[in-house]
Amino acid sequence: MSPITLILAECGLELIPKHMRKHSAVQRNLSSKNYSSQLLDNALHHSAMKDLKNSEKRGRPDILHACLLNALGSPLNKSGNLNIFVHTTNEKIFKINSELRIARNFNRFKGLMAKLLIDGEIVANGTPLITQIDTSLKDLVSRFNEPEIILLSSKGKSVKTPQELFNQGIKCNYIVIIGGFQKKGFSKEILSLSDKLISISKFPLDAWNVVGKVITYYEIEHDIT
Repeated sequence: MSPITLILAECGLELIPKHMRKHSAVQRNLSSKNYSSQLLDNALHHSAMKDLKNSEKRGRPDILHACLLNALGSPLNKSGNLNIFVHTTNEKIFKINSELRIARNFNRFKGLMAKLLIDGEIVANGTPLITQIDTSLKDLVSRFNEPEIILLSSKGKSVKTPQELFNQGIKCNYIVIIGGFQKKGFSKEILSLSDKLISISKFPLDAWNVVGKVITYYEIEHDIT
C-alpha cells in the first residue's frame, strides 16, 4: 500500500502585511515579543482586511489548525501512511512531519505558525517538524511517480463510497488536494493540476470535515484502525 498524500491548498496562513500594521485593529494586539500577534487573523483584523486582495481566503489559521488536528491524530497518520503538505495563498509550501504534535490551544498554534513563517522551519531536539520546501505546487506533485491527483470540491462529481473515491488500487500514489479556505473555489492554478474534481457529500463541508472523511475513506479501504 502506498501512503496517501494530503495537500491543504491555498491556506490563509501569513504574517500581517506591512502596509496593514499601523491600522488600529492590528495595533491593539501587535507585539514584537508575541509571535501569535504577528499572524494575520480575520477574527481580529477583519476591519483592516476589507481592501486586501483575495481577502476571502486570507487570515484563517483556524481552518488549518482544525485540519491538522484531524489529520495528525488519525490512525492513518499514526500508522505511517499519510504525508501532509501545507500550501498557502502566498505560494509557500511546508512539509509536516507525521510525528508533529500540534498545539491544541489555538493561540499557541498561531505562535508556532508565525515562528514558522519567520524562520522557515520548526525544529525540536534536532528533528525538523515543519520544513519549508522551495518549489511550486505544480513541481511538488510532479515529483510523485504517476500520481492520481484528486481535487475535493462541492462542485465536483459525486462519489458515495471509499471504493469510488480510491478506485485505482492499493499501489496508486494518491494525492488529495483540499482547500484550506472558507469561501470561493480553487484558483485556476490548482484546477490545472487535475481534471478529477470530486465531491464526497451533497452538502458543502468545512475543510476539516472533508479531511476527516477522506482519511476515514482511505482507512476503510485499507483496513486501518
